[in-house]
Amino acid sequence: MKILLISANTEQMNMPVLPLGTACIAAAAQNAGHEVSTLNLMAQQLDIRTLLEQAVSDLSPDVIGISVRNIDDQAMENPKFLLKPVKDLVAECRHLSGAPIVLGGAGYSIFPKSVLAYLNADMGIQGEGEKAFVMLLERLEQKADISDVPGLWLPNAGCRKNVSPSKSLDDYAPPLPNVHLSLPSGLKDQEIFMPFQTRRGCPMDCSYCSTPTIEGRIMRKLPPERAVSLLCQYADAGFTRFFFVDNTFNFPASYAEALCERIIASGINISWRCILYPYNVTEKLTEKMAKAGCREVSLGCESGSAEILAGMNKKFRPEDVRRISKMLKKQRIRQMGFLLLGGPGETKESVEESLDFMDDLDLEAVKITGGIRIYPHTRLADIAVRESRITADDDLLFPKFYMTEGLGEWLKEVIAGRTKERPHWIIRS
Repeated sequence: MKILLISANTEQMNMPVLPLGTACIAAAAQNAGHEVSTLNLMAQQLDIRTLLEQAVSDLSPDVIGISVRNIDDQAMENPKFLLKPVKDLVAECRHLSGAPIVLGGAGYSIFPKSVLAYLNADMGIQGEGEKAFVMLLERLEQKADISDVPGLWLPNAGCRKNVSPSKSLDDYAPPLPNVHLSLPSGLKDQEIFMPFQTRRGCPMDCSYCSTPTIEGRIMRKLPPERAVSLLCQYADAGFTRFFFVDNTFNFPASYAEALCERIIASGINISWRCILYPYNVTEKLTEKMAKAGCREVSLGCESGSAEILAGMNKKFRPEDVRRISKMLKKQRIRQMGFLLLGGPGETKESVEESLDFMDDLDLEAVKITGGIRIYPHTRLADIAVRESRITADDDLLFPKFYMTEGLGEWLKEVIAGRTKERPHWIIRS
């Protein structure tokens, strides 16, 4: 079959993001013998309608897949809902082609029923899509029943069978450089970090986080030797900057060390950034990270208050963050810290404690968010229902936020005052 895969994301909220998920699906479909063409709408120089007309005309697709990455910008102050352009994209696809339209992606996986209805697509796959999408293509090609494809949602019918995630990422053909994943022409002059994934799933169960809904709670890994072999292929193709998009690079620590050791042994000259959970990090690991090319980490500390961290179900304390930050500084690894303020139990005192804590850490960059986006199937959503902030049947597609009563305006002023004197502190807005 001929498959057109479209990455609908055009947002650059933190930095331009290349469509790794779409690339993974493209590799799986191509490996199964299908003809695949991909269209990345990020930073294209032509208008979207012209690009789409060209893609449909060139391929005459039998199936169109659309990846939905972001639902909104997660900013409590004037939140930006991002699905309207995708709705227009789906309508244009219908105008140009009679091919069935299949949704997927991280954003879709959080809200499979409501996004499917809002976008008026034919079907969608929730969660890990490589095997499910290939199975769907086989069923469509054979004109067979599709209702039991794992993770498949149909309008007015729901999902008959949940996705069973792979036991290892080694089960899938990886996306290859300049085949499934490449730089759009509009981004060639920017410093882009190639997304690279070695693990999926997160068992940490933070109170506000949507990752378990997207990837599951069981961690699956790519064998370190295969991961580094793939990194070498990207380096040979001219890509030398990488962003390890694993939710927690340091879990498990033994895997992180083994990965760094293999990168060092390979001799490839790369630089990379990653997301570090400030717990179970040793001097040995930070040394190996630096030697392997790590230049920056996102340090997800979220608060400087032990009580607030406990309420978020974090496994670390402020003293753990401080200790690990010192290790990273010793290795000259840049750090971006994050504060997530205004959640359950937050007070003026805990806010000041968190801001002072960030001052003491003296990181290269700090990103501050006031108000926490409420996602379904999270502890935060349960709290919000108990406090009558939302109803139990609210699907939360249109963004709603948790902010401690009476704290909002004061918090806004305090954050603005602090960031004004600290140009490396950024307000998420």
